[in-house]
Amino acid sequence: MKTMKKSFLEIARASYKPRFPVVFEGEVTIKEGDATESVSDRSEIKEIFPTTYGMPLLTLIPGEKKESAPLNVGVILSGGQAPGGHNVISGLFDGLKRLNPENKLYGFLGGPSGLVDHQFMELTAKVVDNYRNTGGFDIIGSGRTKLEEEWQFMKSADGCKKMNISALLIIGGDDSNTNACVLAEYYLQKNIPIQVIGCPKAIDGDLKNELIEIPFGFDTACKVYSELIGNIQRDASSSRKYWHFIRLMGQSTSHITLECALQSHPNICLISEEIEAKNMTLDDVIEYIVKIIVFRSNEGLEYGTVLIPEGLFEFIPVMKRLIAELNEIVAENTDFTELNSDEERREYVKEMLHPENCKVFRSLPKGIANQLILDRDPHGNVQVSPIETEKLLIEMVGKRLAQLKAEGTYKGNFSALHHFFGYEGRCATPTNFDADYTYSLGKTAAILIAEGKTGYIATIAHLTKPSSNWVAGGMPFTRMMNMEQRSGRMKPVIRKAMVRLDGKPFKMLEQYREKWACDMSDFIYPGPIQYFGPTEVCDQPPRTLLLEHEEELTVPQLLVDELV
Repeated sequence: MKTMKKSFLEIARASYKPRFPVVFEGEVTIKEGDATESVSDRSEIKEIFPTTYGMPLLTLIPGEKKESAPLNVGVILSGGQAPGGHNVISGLFDGLKRLNPENKLYGFLGGPSGLVDHQFMELTAKVVDNYRNTGGFDIIGSGRTKLEEEWQFMKSADGCKKMNISALLIIGGDDSNTNACVLAEYYLQKNIPIQVIGCPKAIDGDLKNELIEIPFGFDTACKVYSELIGNIQRDASSSRKYWHFIRLMGQSTSHITLECALQSHPNICLISEEIEAKNMTLDDVIEYIVKIIVFRSNEGLEYGTVLIPEGLFEFIPVMKRLIAELNEIVAENTDFTELNSDEERREYVKEMLHPENCKVFRSLPKGIANQLILDRDPHGNVQVSPIETEKLLIEMVGKRLAQLKAEGTYKGNFSALHHFFGYEGRCATPTNFDADYTYSLGKTAAILIAEGKTGYIATIAHLTKPSSNWVAGGMPFTRMMNMEQRSGRMKPVIRKAMVRLDGKPFKMLEQYREKWACDMSDFIYPGPIQYFGPTEVCDQPPRTLLLEHEEELTVPQLLVDELV
């Protein structure tokens, strides 16, 4: 193995000892709780997953030492990167070795495709030690291959049999853990002795429920983005001449945008779920932004920041209806892809769209229209992430302000800059919170595997308490499942968690957004992630999580006050 070159920070972080629940200090066993049901569509989910449906919730509790035969375990990093993935593997490795020094861990290379194609490497102590507390997924790489076909299941089982692997840990988001659920069910039905355990990863924050309080990576990514937003706000209040339109990752939800708003206090924060609930049009969104820009201009403030969730476009009701119909047209008409030019495809679509949707489609710039009909995700749905919403909003806001200037109701100068923060946060060195959380998830997975469990995702609860008080456990994949339309047909998938408009984090934004919009000095400058120093500076969980569990706060009240 090549010697890795390390920065001074990486060298210092290598010595960090992640904190974990007190239960892991001794021998551990599992306590079974109540049987579970899926969040909805229960009869359909039960029919699709008859052997894994209804399994109980699990809690890790102190137990007695057990003798166990050596295990070979495989681990897969699936989907987009998230800070802390390496610590999940470190926790899994340490947990397995503590149970039996003869246990071995293998990493499948390049994501799920490594499992199917039998591409792997043994993760020894020397390898794992090089990656402790580091960002990225580069220890074995990741990928987005979907495990959906029977030939993939059989080929992966054959490879595991040759390597004597009896358990797999799949580290991924909602789609990856949906695939893990399908794989666990298949192996059980076919009497293939391979356990499948999942781990909740998603910087978008959408793999979330009452037992998964937050997916790993969210905290680190949001703190990276918030630092950048704060830097821009400091620049804006220094130069006093630019409006910054900042698009943030979060294709399906606005959790990142909300968290960053609570950390940085922007002048304008758009929340997709709110826009959908209020049935706002694109013009409504423009008018909302323009109103604040005009007010600040009249106060002599020709600058500001606008936070925009990546998936905003898809949440505007008229756009959502258009996109839904476009998804069906593209899925059901294979001849569409054979057309030679963008213009031919646009005309083809116009002829098939409902008149109301066609009117909306015709109103879009050609570049946006082309993206809506060409860029599809693995499910066959529109790829909203490449759509440069921030540029579209700047263009439309500029035109509206020009109209107001011509009417004499706006006398300011609108100059805008655009930004997209996405990849900057996916592989950052994990915060202390994420480093501890992910290490604990890895150790939890080791126990679930040792206890013979399959069809479960590892969980850590009470995350706003000190890490020693965290509660480790497991939840059946099927507990999170519902039926959704994908590629033109209904499929079982893990339900995404949306921003709750009745939740404390959004209510906090709602309460203070007018003040943030109007005041000159309400910006917050979070600064870079801190790894060494006072706990109130280095160890805080996400602010949305603090607000959601306000009754469990253990931080000084001063920090709670700082949220507003």
